[in-house]
Amino acid sequence: MNAANPIDNTPTAVWNGAAGEAWVDAQALMDGMFAPIEALLVETVSADPARNVLDVGCGTGGTTLAMARAIGAQGRCTGIDISEPMIAAARARADTEAVPADFICADAQTHPFEPGRFDRVVSRFGVMFFDDFTRAFANLRRAATDDARMRLIAWRSPEENPFMTAAERAAAPLLPDLPPRNPDEPGQFAFADRDRPHRFLKEAGWTGIDITPIDFRCTFPEPALERYLARLGPVGRVLAGTDEATRAKVVAAVRPAFDPYVAESEVRFTAACWMIDARAPAA
Repeated sequence: MNAANPIDNTPTAVWNGAAGEAWVDAQALMDGMFAPIEALLVETVSADPARNVLDVGCGTGGTTLAMARAIGAQGRCTGIDISEPMIAAARARADTEAVPADFICADAQTHPFEPGRFDRVVSRFGVMFFDDFTRAFANLRRAATDDARMRLIAWRSPEENPFMTAAERAAAPLLPDLPPRNPDEPGQFAFADRDRPHRFLKEAGWTGIDITPIDFRCTFPEPALERYLARLGPVGRVLAGTDEATRAKVVAAVRPAFDPYVAESEVRFTAACWMIDARAPAA
């Protein structure tokens, strides 16, 4: 069973196409699923006198807005993402919720930030997709104040995150166009090997680098599972280019693979992550 069109897996194409639109549609689902990570990042910026926070790969802005609420009028939060549909959604949320936050639609790898602006740089799953990691982290270093702190959350290995790969494993016989995972390329598991982010950060001028494993218990309502399967991840991106009969057949074939994660009307899984901390050198 082949998808109708070839898949362009460059980050710009992915996040400005079906994947970005799917994340906008699933905004509430994704915010609820990753609420424990959001809570950690909110605590991160609340625990010290952060004044200007940069949220890298902010998506639809949930984490940015939560941090902005936490620091209040004493500071300012800015989210940056390459996805036009997600940044549009983030700006609309900020207006609707009357939360003072800024959003930039640009590539954080190359965007000309004001030098030395941010005293906190954070990210929830937003830093694994750069074309040139050292260049990206060097650009973020230029945007940071001396002695600024960085905290990033990134996925560990696919083997430690079977929930994240269950759909593509189950769908593989039906979808030969599924893009392969390559740990040496930008993507969800680009930082599975902890030595990679450590090396890139060091090359970019960050110091005090500490990379610690951390697990998050994530949940979302079971009725949302089929929508999750049909719209998100590699399977969702391929299904976006297929007919409805194909989508229904694939979702029906994939759904049993998630039975081990369903309990009491909830989907429950562990997100096996790295918590990556670093500091910009003091002047």
